[in-house]
Formats: sequence, C-alpha cells, structure tokens
Amino acid sequence: MKTVTIVGCGLIGGSFGLALRKAGFGGRLIGVSSPGAIRDALARGAIDEALPLAEGVAEADLVYLARPIRLIIETLGEIDQWLRPGALVTDAGSTKMQIVAQGARTIRRGQFLGGHPMAGKETRGAAEADADLFVGRTWVLTPQSPEELETPAAREFRKWLEAIGAVVVTMSPAEHDRVVARTSHLPQLLSTALALTLSGELESPGHLRVAGPGLADTVRLAGSSFEIWRDILATNTGAIDAALGAFMEQLERLRAELASEAMEERFAGANAFADRLRNARAGVF
Repeated sequence: MKTVTIVGCGLIGGSFGLALRKAGFGGRLIGVSSPGAIRDALARGAIDEALPLAEGVAEADLVYLARPIRLIIETLGEIDQWLRPGALVTDAGSTKMQIVAQGARTIRRGQFLGGHPMAGKETRGAAEADADLFVGRTWVLTPQSPEELETPAAREFRKWLEAIGAVVVTMSPAEHDRVVARTSHLPQLLSTALALTLSGELESPGHLRVAGPGLADTVRLAGSSFEIWRDILATNTGAIDAALGAFMEQLERLRAELASEAMEERFAGANAFADRLRNARAGVF
C-alpha cells in the first residue's frame, strides 16, 4: 500500500492520516475534502496533498471514505470508473447495511470492505484530529463473506488497523446495525428524550442547580448535532425502532413496579449489566 486517499478530511479522516503516519506509513496521503478541511488537514500533517475526487481515487491503493453516510453512498456510486484495479475502498460510516449494499452494487474494478471505527470526540474537524484516536478502540469490519477479509488488499489494511492500535471486530452488516442500534443509537435518543422531558419541567436556573453530575452525564449526548444523526436515523430505522420498543417495554415494567419488591431484582440485573460493560471496555471477559 503506497498511496492512501482520504475522502473527507474531518476528525475521523484526519485522525486516520495522522495514525497511519505515527504507525510508520511512508507512502502518500492524499486528501479530498472542502477547502477549509484541506487547509486544516495539511496544517496538521494528516495529508500530504489535496486532489479532486477523480484524481485522488485514481492514485490510490486504499480509498478511505470518511464522509457522512449519505455522501458515502453517493461517492460509492461514482468512483468505480476511476479506481485502480485491485484497489481497496473502505469507509467510516456509522451504519452499514445500505453502504455495503451500495458498495457491492457499484465497486467492480476494486474491492469494497465496510468499516466503522468506534471512536470520536465531541469536537469536530481536522484541527481536532488525533493520531491516538483509534488506540484501544473497536474498529468493526463488515464483509458480506469471510473471503473478503483474505484478499491481499484487505489483509494489508487489517495489518495497518492493528498498527494504529485499533481492535478489529468482524460482523455482518445486519448484525452491526442491530448491535449499534442498541449500543449507540438508543443511548443517543434516550439522552435526547430525557433532555426534552426535563426542558419543560426544570424551568428556572435554581431548578437546574439542584441537578447533580448524574444528570449532566446522562444528557451529555443530547448535545450531539442532528447533522450527524440525520443519516444514521434514516439508514437504520428498523433496528432503532426495535431497540426503542424494547426500552419502552422496560420503562413500563419499571413504572408498574415502582413500589414493589421486584425493583430490587431490576436493580440487581442492571448492576450486573453495568459490570459486564465495564469489564468488556477494560478488556476483561
């Protein structure tokens, strides 16, 4: 792999470029993005040069699509004509079924392998890029068949993911979307719903000063930009709806048991899951 083209030089794309450099990648890093993003990415050293999409894709052994989901799907629809034979195209989209289906339909000269780095920050843009953003973080790959992971291009890409410190996990596109609907998309909507509920209930500054750190932690995700979430909600609607349905059933159960002894069992079950989550994030199984 001698040339990587990063399409979308924001936080994730910029961090990928910096991470590759830190891991010892000595080839070309080409950026395709808006003028402001290119300026910031060049200043940070996340890319070496900027090119238009067609030229950047034509030069690349690896094309990394780090745009919003809708733009990833659109880009997949046009880049095959410029791809080098055997080049690998991958992405950073937060949902996978529609992206992978588009890649399978349109990428013929090279190979498409869906991906989702489970990393980020509350701040955005290449100016905030971090070479260590992916260290210890899960990077999901979503092949449609196991053979897709064994091509020369895919094997080399996986080696670079390990080199930048990512923990590679493999799932089908459908499994990925079902899981992230519960681990990522549901928490976002719960935080949003809680903030909306309390915005009409806690009206004065005095009321808000009574809130403890637990509330601040719980509504932190409510500060997320809808610009990011619009495409996620539109491309994973079914799985998110199922996750919301399961949560609403649990809420109704808790509501019915507020003053009953069953609540002790509910708390115990919740405590056990919280412990499992903490252990998993710490790598303890």
